[in-house]
Amino acid sequence: MADMSTVLHPTIEAPRLSQKLAARGFDGVTLLVIPAVALLGALFIYPFLYGLMLSFEPKEGGVLTNYVHFFSDAFQYDTIYKTLLLALPVTIVNIGFALPVAFRVRLLKNQKVLTTILILPITLGTVLVAQGLLNYLGPQGWVNRTLLTLGVVDQPIRLIQNYWGVFFSLLITGFPFTFLLILSYVTGIDTSLEKAAATLGANSRQRFMNVYMPLLMPGIAITFCLSFVQAFSVFPSAVLLGAPAGLTRVISIAAYQAAFEEYDYSKASAIAMIMGFVQFAVVLVILAMRGLLYRGPVSGGKG
Repeated sequence: MADMSTVLHPTIEAPRLSQKLAARGFDGVTLLVIPAVALLGALFIYPFLYGLMLSFEPKEGGVLTNYVHFFSDAFQYDTIYKTLLLALPVTIVNIGFALPVAFRVRLLKNQKVLTTILILPITLGTVLVAQGLLNYLGPQGWVNRTLLTLGVVDQPIRLIQNYWGVFFSLLITGFPFTFLLILSYVTGIDTSLEKAAATLGANSRQRFMNVYMPLLMPGIAITFCLSFVQAFSVFPSAVLLGAPAGLTRVISIAAYQAAFEEYDYSKASAIAMIMGFVQFAVVLVILAMRGLLYRGPVSGGKG
């Protein structure tokens, strides 16, 4: 017969480590995040902090010397304006093209086929696209030959080694990314909402402005931010299709020259930090504008 004291006072086992972690929210599923966090720290957080500290260690002068030199030299700080002059219009045009295309594609039966065709430029890469545009937009390219044959122009127009060559390259490489993001938001909206608005007498314009736009605004804002960051980091197109010493001397070229021509990695890090802070400032402005334009149940994510 079992001891009466054991029956009256059963032994309570100490909780295992897994139970202690689960009580604090660290269950098996949560632990799966650890590899991703470690990878993020190794590939982004540590390099960012290292670059930030390096930017305050100039070859000569005080800790802010690199930043003072950058903003006191018009040839350097103009690169911010030149980069914005490329990235912002390209982002706006890409969203302007992607929005109607996404609305049309969502209604097609062969949506996957057309989507695959539209995103093909992603597989080519910026260098291959730039090389193709050198031949396509060049003085003897198809565009100029067609215009000359039709009598539209008397002599070849210059579409490369200037602003427009880089603009078209960013447009081609950025559109698939923008289109996919917009399409994901458009297809996430229940079509019954549009049908209900049509039943109440709303025309196509009213349905778009009063039904779709409020639901799409969060998605458009996020798409704008991601597409802008992608365009702001332009480098190969600006070198191959633009004028690296002139109108398309973007800030990434300034960082490259500081690092690999002047071998001043501290200065290059400072320029990279400035580049990152400019992108961050634009993203904050866009997200703030999103909050001013629309506040509702879908203001924080996909409609």
